Amino acid sequence: MTMNAYITGASDTQIGELPQSSCMGLHAEAAFGAIRDAGLEPGDIDGVLCAYSFTEPHLMLGSVFCEYTGIHPNFCAAIQAGGASACIMIMQAAALVASGQCNHVLVVTGDNRLTGLSRDGAVAALSEVGHPQFERPFGISVPASYALVAQRYMHDFGVTPEHLAAIAVEHRRHAGRHPKAHKREPISIDDVLRSKEICAPLRLLDCCLISDGGAALVISRRASQAGGQRAVEILGAGQGHTHEHIVAAPSLTDFGCKASSARAFATAGLKPADIDVALIYDSFTITLLVELESIGFFERGEAGPAALRGELGLGGALPCNTHGGLLSYGHSGAAGGMFHAVEAVHQLRGQASNRQVDGARLAFVHGDGGILSAHCSLVLGIA
Repeated sequence: MTMNAYITGASDTQIGELPQSSCMGLHAEAAFGAIRDAGLEPGDIDGVLCAYSFTEPHLMLGSVFCEYTGIHPNFCAAIQAGGASACIMIMQAAALVASGQCNHVLVVTGDNRLTGLSRDGAVAALSEVGHPQFERPFGISVPASYALVAQRYMHDFGVTPEHLAAIAVEHRRHAGRHPKAHKREPISIDDVLRSKEICAPLRLLDCCLISDGGAALVISRRASQAGGQRAVEILGAGQGHTHEHIVAAPSLTDFGCKASSARAFATAGLKPADIDVALIYDSFTITLLVELESIGFFERGEAGPAALRGELGLGGALPCNTHGGLLSYGHSGAAGGMFHAVEAVHQLRGQASNRQVDGARLAFVHGDGGILSAHCSLVLGIA
């Protein structure tokens, strides 16, 4: 069973420190790039999905974007699910085209979080993190929440700081092959272990970047398109939700990614071993390690040693986040997750240059929002 929906256009902007950028400017640049890539005109777009912005927050960001660009769709909405937003938007777009409500849905993300937020503004934007009664009064932070997961994983499954560091090192190696990546300078395991401690056991290089950038896709009813690019079929999609605040998480080792990936694989009629390249949310090194094991790419306790052996690199058992991920390519809010989807399209089209995974025909993309709270998984293949 397939979903009868195709990614026909993909684009992302420059990533990193872009002092002249704006939220809507990045949205527009990514959107028009994806539309051109699909061989379409803006007037062909009859559905628009946006996410959210920290620098230009608005309850109706989709409408703001359409006003800014002069696009007049018959369906428009904004979706807010943290780092899962991009994948959920793609899943929603697939449902819109498969049901016949739209022919071409633009899913677009972007923000200038690095240069568009002052330090005080960044603190204010994150001031709502944590449960207002049971977490926020005690000063919990996002890194501290993920550190709880890391500590439990270390206790239960023998994860070591070196395992986490190996993930960061491999991501930087991948980013070094991508001309747009925010951080391309090589790092070593010792560099990670000597970097500033943020919240034990997580150190600075275990944490994602803060970047300016935008990314967009076009999801269409048919694979054929005028752009001359190979269309990518959305073979399966699924979501999994267990909690919002970490204090309410039913487990610190089992999360909704297990359910979301199982649903996506079942729809596609595939299994983890079939995947050629994986693009999985990596807000912290522990995020990726947990999800690799929960999704079923590795058994419990095996993802860390696999990272040390280079199994997440080109030529490894599971090339993962070949653009460098949030850890090294860049993270700009909802666009962070969309960067993963754009890279999946480039890999399946054979457009990944010197980071290309040989013979890549099936890709897995996963987004995680909140504190491992909201999960959405996609299985993609060449149409």
